[in-house]
Amino acid sequence: MQPSSPPSDTPDASSAIANPTATDNVVLPPTSTPIAARNMALVLIATLALIFALDWAQPLMISLLLGILFSYALNPLVASLESIKIPRLIGATIVMVAVVSALIFSGYALRGQLQTIVDQLPKAASKLSTAVSQLQHGQLGNMKKMQLAAHELEKVTNQVAATVPASQNAPSHVVIDPTPFKLNTLLWTGWVGVLTFFGQAIMVAFLTYFLLLSGDTFKRKLVRLAGPTLTRKKITVHILDDINNSIQSYMFMLLVTNALVGILTWAAFTWLGLENAGAWAVAASLLHIIPYFGPVITAGATGMAAFIQFDSITPALQVAGASLVIATIIGILVTTWMTGRFAKMNTAAVFISLLFWTWLWGVWGMLLSIPLIVIVRVVSQHIEQLHPVAELLGD
Repeated sequence: MQPSSPPSDTPDASSAIANPTATDNVVLPPTSTPIAARNMALVLIATLALIFALDWAQPLMISLLLGILFSYALNPLVASLESIKIPRLIGATIVMVAVVSALIFSGYALRGQLQTIVDQLPKAASKLSTAVSQLQHGQLGNMKKMQLAAHELEKVTNQVAATVPASQNAPSHVVIDPTPFKLNTLLWTGWVGVLTFFGQAIMVAFLTYFLLLSGDTFKRKLVRLAGPTLTRKKITVHILDDINNSIQSYMFMLLVTNALVGILTWAAFTWLGLENAGAWAVAASLLHIIPYFGPVITAGATGMAAFIQFDSITPALQVAGASLVIATIIGILVTTWMTGRFAKMNTAAVFISLLFWTWLWGVWGMLLSIPLIVIVRVVSQHIEQLHPVAELLGD
């Protein structure tokens, strides 16, 4: 008789083949770590490539986004004209002509105040230079004392260096003076910038007009391109509808808040006796579009104008303070309430988006940061793989 072998806890190959269910409890070693690292690297490379592409195509992307935003904002007007049996071609033309005419009329009505502000720029520069000079030569502060001490040390060092023989002197260094400042170059650069701005504005106007003419054409094309399944088409329709509603609500909020800022600023500046109150109110209304930084720029500019007009610091602080109080009240009460109703965005995420797009596109990034982050949140809400992004951006 042969001795029987002890029973084994692990099934052999023959028993696994004979009994297929025996392999159900076999635990394989994890192999997803290299795949996850490779996917993370691909995502990182794709993100960097996207940022580079956005920076490289900045003029085109800014014009395209502005045209889309304006078309979203003006589309309800064209749709209302279309509902009373006015063809879309005529309705879009009427709306665009009305908007451009309103802008031209506003600029023409404020041309006198704007010209007065421009004429006061040399006087403002002279006053500012005088004030800075008086501040520098007024009191002998710690900075002045340090400058005098550094000057005395430099004199002593030069005297010691003069007593050293020429053979022991350190080798000389060639210093190239930078190109001197030229006012003509600055003026030419500014004039080129103005022409570029007007050219881009004309391109955005035409793009907005053509998008208004197209109506729902691109929406239908995107739905067809979404895929053959009905589920994908429904998701695409929901995404486009939510983006449409969010952008229209955001543009309506901008219209209401900027109008309130302009009216209250005009009333406050008129009461304080600031000259050209209408022009400054329009500037405050336009700058209020820029989150956080716009009101600060308005307060600084109006405070400087008040200081030049009254030649006193108290009226300047009153004007600047009134501008900041109005922007703060509108921003906290009206903007926060309306933004919470249509966007429900995380404040930290909005601010981070503002910093990123400002770093990437400058002032235009400030203006477009909130619509872009709203679009990202809307898209991520409807795509399962992007739900963590929606959770991160939500309030």
